[in-house]
Amino acid sequence: MGVINKLISIVVPVYNEQENIDNFYSEVVKHMEQLAYCFEIIFVDDGSSDATPLILERLTTGDKRVRALIMARNFGHQVALTCGLDHAQGDAIITMDGDMQHPPEMVPLLISKWEEGFQVVQTVRINTEGVSWFKNFTSGMFYKLMNALSNVQVAEGGSDFRLLDKQVVDSFRRFHERARFIRGMISAIGYRQTNIEFIAPKRFAGQSKFSLKKMLHFALDGITAYSKTPLRFAFYIGILLGSVSIGLTLHVLYIKIFTDEAVPGWSTITASILLLGGLQLAGIGIIGEYVGRIFEEVKQRPLYWLRAELGPQMAKDKQAPFSEKRS
Repeated sequence: MGVINKLISIVVPVYNEQENIDNFYSEVVKHMEQLAYCFEIIFVDDGSSDATPLILERLTTGDKRVRALIMARNFGHQVALTCGLDHAQGDAIITMDGDMQHPPEMVPLLISKWEEGFQVVQTVRINTEGVSWFKNFTSGMFYKLMNALSNVQVAEGGSDFRLLDKQVVDSFRRFHERARFIRGMISAIGYRQTNIEFIAPKRFAGQSKFSLKKMLHFALDGITAYSKTPLRFAFYIGILLGSVSIGLTLHVLYIKIFTDEAVPGWSTITASILLLGGLQLAGIGIIGEYVGRIFEEVKQRPLYWLRAELGPQMAKDKQAPFSEKRS
């Protein structure tokens, strides 16, 4: 089989995945070597505290097709993905997790769709083996809420397992926001896109690092990055309650001036004050969330920086201990 003169980059963010990396590497190499493409695997270590960096160092030493970017600290999954996309050199770039829940055997299918002319091949998870009903329920509710509030439509079950053409990645690199929701960014970026459904298997080993707190933060990033509806909702609620309060005030004045009836209902007044106060605080909180994101954006700090680069594609300035990107 002749080798096609095109490069496939596989970007893999990892965080404390020492039990999974070797198996993942073997499976990806097995499936990629059956294809007529050159390929590189770019692992992005997101500040792991276990033996993950040592394993990556061994892999980069033993296989020139493997590169590793060691981040200076934990920046989060979305930033780690961005780091890998910034450094990928392929004609097509595949992003996937290293815990085997993104099946390596699907990689040839993604590439075949790219060969058909699709520039974004997005996988959609229709089920995950061994995942609780609560996680499935909250995931489904997030996508429904996201699509209801935003003009950007994200496929329910969409994952960060996808293939991107080099032209798409070049466009993606022009996005500089700090609060990154890559699924929304890719959906909004355009180009010719298609979806592939899959059932995610159980993790090969270890525990998921995506806690409930991280899930909520991720969901908030997605909603606030692509929707102003929460701000408008708070405004409309304020107008509605303001109108109601004016009506109640006129009613009280009428009772006071034109009738001899006392105005009962101290408990009602107290409840109304508490309701209005709570809604005001909620509105201020929504505004504060957006203001906080503006604050993070205007500081213009680097999105990430690296502690080391391992593998054949080293930074041009080998004397510099860090590689700052997206400053």
